[in-house]
Amino acid sequence: MEFVDRGSGPPLVLIPGLQGRWEYLRPAVDALSQSFRVLTFSLPSSDLDGYAGQIAAMMTAAQVERATICGVSFGGLVAVRFAASYPARCAALILASTPKPRLRLRQRHQLYLRAPWIFGPIFLAETPFRLNPEICAAIPDATARRRFSMRSLRTALSAPVSLTQMAARARMISMEDVTPDCTRITAPTLVVTGEAHLDHVVPVEGSSEYLRLIPNARGAVLERTGHLGSITRPDAFAGLVRAFSEGRDHAAA
Repeated sequence: MEFVDRGSGPPLVLIPGLQGRWEYLRPAVDALSQSFRVLTFSLPSSDLDGYAGQIAAMMTAAQVERATICGVSFGGLVAVRFAASYPARCAALILASTPKPRLRLRQRHQLYLRAPWIFGPIFLAETPFRLNPEICAAIPDATARRRFSMRSLRTALSAPVSLTQMAARARMISMEDVTPDCTRITAPTLVVTGEAHLDHVVPVEGSSEYLRLIPNARGAVLERTGHLGSITRPDAFAGLVRAFSEGRDHAAA
């Protein structure tokens, strides 16, 4: 399978969100690769078990036996399934702004899923308005925000998403329940959220359920961010991941 391999250091697998393209996490890849060997890939059509198997195959191809598994948003559900299914290969687990283990979609979103080729463009068009408050909080400088917006636009043009596959993943979120997976996770776990009033995509209280369900999980809040902290404040996000990794290694020693 094709995958991206960047940086050096302890291996870290980065799993993208609902859009499925790793390119949308490029700022996080660049920041994390300063401290880790980052492996990532774009999600094909599959289910959670299939994605977990593809991660295992990618790690084998990269000659990596164990790695920190980091899932962002929808990717966090994939990370949970991998950690439960391949415990020997999961050195640590990081869940960033991950939907709650069992999520019921809003009626409006259920409507989008019935005809993604019609309603998908509406969903994409309203996204900037929904995310603007948190982008302003994370990037207060107007010039820097314009650069962020231009980079995001270039990514959207160079790595177009599949509305059908996004709808399939959204449907998967509403049908899957990873609560039983959580009880089987033995890896040290960090649950990262933004600030509750800034995440208008995945409610923070839903993400925080993993703190209760996964044994000995720890939580961290990426300040001045909502759902997009891994790309609006990638250096701060990488700092949280690095601190968790170093603290875990120190505790193990």
